[in-house]
Amino acid sequence: MRLRRFAAAALGSLALTLTLPASAHAADGQFRYTYLTEEGYEAVGFLNSPPSGQCINLDGAGSNDLPPAHSPRNRTGATAVVFLNADCEGDAYFSLRPHTGGGSERLKVRSVLFA
Repeated sequence: MRLRRFAAAALGSLALTLTLPASAHAADGQFRYTYLTEEGYEAVGFLNSPPSGQCINLDGAGSNDLPPAHSPRNRTGATAVVFLNADCEGDAYFSLRPHTGGGSERLKVRSVLFA
């Protein structure tokens, strides 16, 4: 009798787990990039523990009206895919490894996606 109750409870909890929506995970750590301000000065932008699986347009560079950012540094625990275009669109993209990935001033970016 106890075995049946245990089995029913285990099956019920498994079914509940499978029906709950998955929570959004964050890429723990920091992503940094350099961009030009409207006044023409270089500034450093950063994202702290950004959400995974969601395209992020970079502040100061995430519009085609602005110059793209450069020199991205991925210090998160996830792979960062940087795009030249806003909204993570286009064929111009580059993957940065977790924790140590980085690009030079030649790598231009407007948006990023963490996988």
